[in-house]
Amino acid sequence: MDEKKKKSCAKDDVEEAEVKTSCQCEELKKQVEELNGQVEEYKDKWIRNVAEFDNYKKRTATTWTEGFNEGVSSVIVKILPVGDNLDWALTLGLDEKTAEGIKAVKRKFNDTLLGLGIEEIDPTGEPFDPNVAEAVMQVEGSVGEESGIVKMVFQKGYKKQDKIIRYATVSVTK
Repeated sequence: MDEKKKKSCAKDDVEEAEVKTSCQCEELKKQVEELNGQVEEYKDKWIRNVAEFDNYKKRTATTWTEGFNEGVSSVIVKILPVGDNLDWALTLGLDEKTAEGIKAVKRKFNDTLLGLGIEEIDPTGEPFDPNVAEAVMQVEGSVGEESGIVKMVFQKGYKKQDKIIRYATVSVTK
């Protein structure tokens, strides 16, 4: 082969190699774009899963806390009559030592309730609020006294934070 043919063949080979390289570059660019798309898709899925798991943890914590508080409230409702009976016992005119003993037990009972975040509801002298008390009787008020004022508490009410555990039972002025 002569020199011209060799150069022409070499030139053709170079052009053919450039075309192959160009095609390979295009294929690689397409693959890179596809992979970048997959990366974005997986990243989006990962972010969503992290957010979903965070929401799950918050829901679980809230559910657990509410369940615990409901359990505490149901136990408290069952032991409140003990406190009522201690109050009743103090009205019986007992000897001094017995009265002191009952007062000590009542103080411990009240301290335990406070330790659990339970507050007593005493609406005496306040306008009647059906959100914290249940009226079971109407009584005549004093001259010039407004109607709808809580006159007497028959049974104490209790609440934990903003949740009523037991409504106060009261009498209200007419």
